[in-house]
Amino acid sequence: MSFFQKYLLPGFMFQSVVIGGGYATGRELVEFFFQSGPIGGVLGLLVAGFVFGIVLALGFEFARVNGTYDYRQFCRALLGRAWVIFELAFVALLLLILSVLASAAGELVAASAGVPPIVGTLLLMALIALLTFYGTEVIKKVLSAWSFVLYAVYIALFVLAFSHFGSIISGVYQDASMGGGWLSGGVLYSGYNMAVLPTVLFAVRGLSCRRETMGAGLLAGAIAVIPAILFYVAMMALYPSIGSAPVPASALMTALKLPAFELAFQIVVFGTFVETGTALLHAVNERLDVSAREAGKTLPRYVRPVVAVALIIFAVLAGTKFGIINLIAEGYGALTLVFIGVLVLPLLTVGAWRVFFRGGQPVADEA
Repeated sequence: MSFFQKYLLPGFMFQSVVIGGGYATGRELVEFFFQSGPIGGVLGLLVAGFVFGIVLALGFEFARVNGTYDYRQFCRALLGRAWVIFELAFVALLLLILSVLASAAGELVAASAGVPPIVGTLLLMALIALLTFYGTEVIKKVLSAWSFVLYAVYIALFVLAFSHFGSIISGVYQDASMGGGWLSGGVLYSGYNMAVLPTVLFAVRGLSCRRETMGAGLLAGAIAVIPAILFYVAMMALYPSIGSAPVPASALMTALKLPAFELAFQIVVFGTFVETGTALLHAVNERLDVSAREAGKTLPRYVRPVVAVALIIFAVLAGTKFGIINLIAEGYGALTLVFIGVLVLPLLTVGAWRVFFRGGQPVADEA
């Protein structure tokens, strides 16, 4: 395996899952970090990146040691009979994220193309169904390639924001005082995002030693959080009014008055919705596939897109009574504490013990 496949690909897979429901629209950054102010928000994101790295490193190594590369096997090995609590919470989070993605995709396409929002939702469903049909290898290639595009666009956004509003952004940071709550904000933000850890384990299946899994996990934390920091700083061009925008990314694009870049950004953001939805639904299909194989059966390929589309439709119907702001503010906050309790804390305690002290004895890297 190449350096990219060992150390960077897992990070790009994790970023692909996190970004659509974590910061692509900017709304999530507002909910978790704006109360801490310009400086505190950046510190909170650094805390989130640190937690990402530590938990992912332990999670990847735990999966390698136990040979558990789908979320059902992983959580059964970690939680025992209590794994069902994780699955119930995961399904709730899955439906919440899919509902947010479908809503945001509809609004994005409607605003950019002047068509009904349902067009954007149907396009999202079609692309996710196509990727889930082709399976793991195609998903790896598409998600990793799109991550490079995403990085390029977020770096460009950061540069353009400073070229247009550099004095405003600098002034915001010069006048800003240290806001409180950045530590808890970073921990809570990382808490609900870490729920997707078991969905990216297919990317570490080929890793053979602790050095590779731990290195990939630590790098994944940085890979996931760098675009969020760039975006957060760029958002300070419209601080604090941007905090009330349903889709802060759109507000920033409008302020830049660069139609070509706005279109490119919208395409990339739509692609992140596809990435996130695909990775989450692929995890569900992998879980069903393992269950089928345990029963001596095989999950037909056509079932994968059917499951994906059915879950998206259900999520859309379940979320029609709520707007994107309410979905994020109310839904994510409630699930965050659940995932900290049933995944993060067990992994940092029981999981770490099993990784480093199998049978009560210290275990060295096998490489």
